[in-house]
Amino acid sequence: MAHKGKAWKFGADVDTDAIIPARYLNTSDPAELAKHCMEDADPEFMSKMSSGDVIVAGKNFGCGSSREHAPISLKAAGVSCVIAKSFARIFYRNSFNVGLPIFESEAASEKIQAGDEIEVDPGKGVISNLTRKESYKTTPIPPFMMELIEDGGLMKHIQKRFG
Repeated sequence: MAHKGKAWKFGADVDTDAIIPARYLNTSDPAELAKHCMEDADPEFMSKMSSGDVIVAGKNFGCGSSREHAPISLKAAGVSCVIAKSFARIFYRNSFNVGLPIFESEAASEKIQAGDEIEVDPGKGVISNLTRKESYKTTPIPPFMMELIEDGGLMKHIQKRFG
């Protein structure tokens, strides 16, 4: 399943409070969290982005707290995937746990600009910048992890497998 959308560019060290501000953590409802996604990084993000769009960021995306609210809010907002130079390890794991695909690529992080049309082939590990006619490598997502993402995350995957 390829991911295709417009790039939204953010810098390095985007922490979980920028992704979903702590003042909204009185709920775990994904739809409510989505309303405030990236609010402290770009207050107009949700009014400008479209479902399927891609976040591109620098190093250490998702640093800060270990709560799953951050990747949940991104997924519920319609972000199809996140590409960054690197991810905080707990955010990396939480993203796959909730079914949000993420990709590490230094070249993509540096070369993709805001507004570029991006397509990601997770099985081949190729990020295509359709606007600039460039391609960047990332680690392919293994089939068992793709199944987990397609099922909607770890808990839904377990429910599907074991009832």
